[in-house]
Amino acid sequence: MTDTNFPWNHQRRYNAYSEYFKRTLGQRVQKLTVDAGFTCPNRDGSKGRGGCTYCNNNAFNPSYCQPDKSIEWQVNEGIEFHLKRYRRANQFLVYFQPYSNTYAPLEKLKELYESALTQPGVVGLVIGTRPDCVDDEKLEYLCHLAKEHFIAIEYGVESIYNSTLGRINRQHTFEESEKAIRQTAALGLHVGAHFIFGLPGESRQMMHDSINTINKLPLTSIKFHQLQIVTGTTMARDYRLHSADYDLFSYDEYIPFIVDITERLNPRFIIERFAGEVPPRFLAGPGWGNIRNDQINVAIEKELEKRDSWQGKFL
Repeated sequence: MTDTNFPWNHQRRYNAYSEYFKRTLGQRVQKLTVDAGFTCPNRDGSKGRGGCTYCNNNAFNPSYCQPDKSIEWQVNEGIEFHLKRYRRANQFLVYFQPYSNTYAPLEKLKELYESALTQPGVVGLVIGTRPDCVDDEKLEYLCHLAKEHFIAIEYGVESIYNSTLGRINRQHTFEESEKAIRQTAALGLHVGAHFIFGLPGESRQMMHDSINTINKLPLTSIKFHQLQIVTGTTMARDYRLHSADYDLFSYDEYIPFIVDITERLNPRFIIERFAGEVPPRFLAGPGWGNIRNDQINVAIEKELEKRDSWQGKFL
């Protein structure tokens, strides 16, 4: 790699999330998920019912992550779980993941977030939410927390196309996502975004074209998932009826596709994930078997090496 504008060290050919923490905090940091019992405005009727058509949180929640347990209890169980799996982990980020984790009055958020931050070994929070569930008051409070802790806001954006967002019942527009991302970034907070490739009605050319828009967002980090059809969802029912509308990726198709995306992706974006994992028992459509994310990362790295390429090469 000879690009003098490469914005990170050359240990990998993309701006890796794990390397980011080694640079900023000096060691591995492990993320652990908690379920604080939130809902979403497209579930409770304030905007809609049923939630996003693809959503079944049971497909990715770890066993210790249950809303009937306190945050303290979940964090301690999560740390115990991860210490057995990753013996080198001794710093943790509490990931408020299921549903919209800023969708509550500020006083309730303070209680939950500060309970997590007081647990031994916890150095920060990652807060997954929707762009229509933040406001000035909440963001200013998160800025206050960020003075002493690592704080990241992760917005579910999913697609830049409003027609797609309507079909999957997001009940917000891409313009709302852009506004929230810019507002969060302007305050100096770490801001991430999540996108899904393969949503119904989107061609692969549309997916490629979306990167031009995504690159202009003031993101710190980005997370990509391939669409997976999960049991117990509205999308699973729709897929049975309208499978021709879905262009699902096989594993062999996705690796070159996501490498093409990476070559055109803003090199300052930290890539947190290239793909998602759903246990095969939760799949109602084609899957990739038991292929894990570390295997996907290795395959992507090999493809970049084969091409003598890297993140942002073709910008």
